[in-house]
Amino acid sequence: MTNHRSFEQDVEHLYLQHSGWLKNWLRKRLQENADADDLTQDTFVRIMRSRRPVDDLRQPLAYLATIANSLLINRWRRQAVERAYLQALAEQPQALQMSPEDKSLLIETLVEIDELLNGMPPSMREIFLLSQLDGLTYKQIGSQLGMSVDKVQKSMSKAFAMCYASQFE
Repeated sequence: MTNHRSFEQDVEHLYLQHSGWLKNWLRKRLQENADADDLTQDTFVRIMRSRRPVDDLRQPLAYLATIANSLLINRWRRQAVERAYLQALAEQPQALQMSPEDKSLLIETLVEIDELLNGMPPSMREIFLLSQLDGLTYKQIGSQLGMSVDKVQKSMSKAFAMCYASQFE
């Protein structure tokens, strides 16, 4: 009879073997020990959600570092968006100040938009921003970027599909 461990047992084993190393790895990159603890837990939550087998990892530390690094980048990106928003907000007249709840919701929305835009291929993102922020027509975008209107239109269709799909994630 073969001894088969469950996925949860494999993750628990990975946690017991390497969570201390991961916390130390994160502490070197963060100022707060609590942040390192949180990101360590978030790393293992992401592993649990992915349901990808971890019982035969050849380089478990590299696997953990890759996931944790992705979480770090997301955290730093979110903090950058939040700082930029708070700076812009601080420059507004007092009458335009928002409640803490509204600020939180707006920051969350800005982070989602940032993640969506960063998930687009660079050329698609540029086309999308030229259209939606600069108000250029597809013909103007094609002329500016040296591409056909058809290519611009197809890229915009894909960008809109990504925007629509993000609403249901």
